Amino acid sequence: MHFLSPLLENYIADHSENEPKVLQELTRETHLKVIQPRMITGHFQGRALSLLSKLINPKHILEIGTYTGYSAICLAEGLQKNGKLHTIDVNEELVNLQRRYFDKSGFGEQIIQHTGDALHIIPDLKETFDLIFIDAEKASYDFYFEAVLKKTKPGSVILSDNVLWSGKVVEPLNPKDKATKVLLDYNKKLKEDPRVETVLLPIRDGLTLSRVL
Repeated sequence: MHFLSPLLENYIADHSENEPKVLQELTRETHLKVIQPRMITGHFQGRALSLLSKLINPKHILEIGTYTGYSAICLAEGLQKNGKLHTIDVNEELVNLQRRYFDKSGFGEQIIQHTGDALHIIPDLKETFDLIFIDAEKASYDFYFEAVLKKTKPGSVILSDNVLWSGKVVEPLNPKDKATKVLLDYNKKLKEDPRVETVLLPIRDGLTLSRVL
């Protein structure tokens, strides 16, 4: 489902901040060399993530789901000078590509890569995170949320991506569609969870902002 016409999407991108050159290059290489390039964050959402990070000005960021590194670079743009971003992904084949663009972006020394199961890695992280971005296996969203919540403080912001799931969240549910059911339950939980205050934004495929209370 397309929530906006291509004409409107182009207008929105044209009237938002320009996409940095390094991210244009990363987008091009991702489409040429990597499976499922539509997973890349993209210009408009990337600028939204960048601006949110700049507004929060975090010292510590945690990202679950690196892919080729586009969103990590966007989030890193708002880091404090001595801040760090930890990013986790299961696909070790993308590590070198990520690192090349992290270093090219100028944030290489601030971005720490982890490869493996996020649910095993998160408990060992020592930091308390100001900003967290969840964009990985949808079936594990609730588990990710509970794991990262233990690494936050009041005022920390948790972002959850793809929560509209191409519009499937408002369509009749196919009993075999486990991913949509997970996201329906997850969205309901965030709305009702007294530990956070939440707003769901119709940015691209849906982006939820949850502020820890």
